[in-house]
Amino acid sequence: MENRKKVAFYTLGCKLNFSETSTIARNFQDEGFDRVDFEDPADIYVINTCSVTENADKQFKQIVKKALKANDKAFVAAVGCYAQLKPEELAAVDGVDLVLGATEKFKISDYINDLSKNDMGEVHSCEISQADFYVGSYSIGDRTRAFLKVQDGCDYKCTYCTIPLARGISRSDTLQNVLKNAAEISAQNIKEIVLTGVNIGDYGKGEFGNKKHEHTFYELVQALDEVPGIERLRISSIEPNLLKNETIEFVSQSRTFVPHFHIPLQSGSNDILKLMRRRYLREVYTERVNKIREVMPHACIGVDVIVGFPGETDEHFLETYNYLNQIDISYLHVFTYSERDNTPAAEMEGVVPMNVRSKRSKMLRGLSVKKRRAFYEQQLGTTRTVLFEGENKEGYIHGFTENYIKVKTPWNPELVNTLHQINLTKIDDDGLVRFDFVNAPEFAL
Repeated sequence: MENRKKVAFYTLGCKLNFSETSTIARNFQDEGFDRVDFEDPADIYVINTCSVTENADKQFKQIVKKALKANDKAFVAAVGCYAQLKPEELAAVDGVDLVLGATEKFKISDYINDLSKNDMGEVHSCEISQADFYVGSYSIGDRTRAFLKVQDGCDYKCTYCTIPLARGISRSDTLQNVLKNAAEISAQNIKEIVLTGVNIGDYGKGEFGNKKHEHTFYELVQALDEVPGIERLRISSIEPNLLKNETIEFVSQSRTFVPHFHIPLQSGSNDILKLMRRRYLREVYTERVNKIREVMPHACIGVDVIVGFPGETDEHFLETYNYLNQIDISYLHVFTYSERDNTPAAEMEGVVPMNVRSKRSKMLRGLSVKKRRAFYEQQLGTTRTVLFEGENKEGYIHGFTENYIKVKTPWNPELVNTLHQINLTKIDDDGLVRFDFVNAPEFAL
């Protein structure tokens, strides 16, 4: 057993990347590798990169250094979105031996013949038009919830986005395979599954650029609701134009789907939405939020918004700010626009100065704090169900209610990965919510 090679993983970016890292890790384990923590000495370090995060290259260099500090003879491989977009740039980083693009990353062990260090990273990266097949994946073992990938790639042409260049066309897993993966996850005693993808509302497009939907997202949601053993299902992020009323109504009466929606808005100004080439106007977004509130008043609604897009004047920004201030949403994810190579937005006029971008970002982050607090306050006095996480954070255990309220109570390892009914009582100084158990388990008394 002493000869078994060790492999470690680091994931940058989104839930989709986490699900894919987890699948790649299981493939390594099936081939006789032992998985270790990234801080530990390993024979191979795999870094799953992201093209969305700011300073992706700087972050990447720091992570490579961290790997080589643990073992300076280790074999270092870069995979994922940034590896597809800028393979030569990553290959030139000191210590990198292998760079794999979008289609190659799931076959990584085929490219590792020997583990000797290379003077320069070896690149295997396809033309993105060849990324036309689908690889299903899900993450388990890393958290108390699992990320289940149902879709990949995107056919939208938003002017700021590199994801279609990094991940290719929209394509989906078969319904049968998604249900098989969900059943495998539930057999591992995981209580919550988060559905993930690049554009999950577009679920159902087959492989090889087949634009016909075999199944719709609504049919996927209905089928998953029937899988035995799953306690909770969460929709991670869905475009407003693809979130249909039938899905919202189904979630409101579902056995497992929780009342939590994350719906990208990107701008509250129709002028800017048109420049971004989004596929809806603000009025559609308002309709979706109103529909959710009508059938699930207690639902949590998260919003993605980009500030400082080219052409965004002070008036446009205030339009966005005022819109978000008056609409009944629960929190914001604020992104400061940053130029990306090979995107139309990078060539647009009306560049917003960096200091203005960061000021706008700060204003919206402040609004998010206010919105979340107001949402939490509305929920005080209600009874919810919490799923406890696995980490001891300064003597407390944290958990999330079905409608995504973060709660805390003194650490008790027996609570990890368990569901309990609770009454929400007060908001603590750190902004988290305290509670009483409806029926306190004996070990928590």
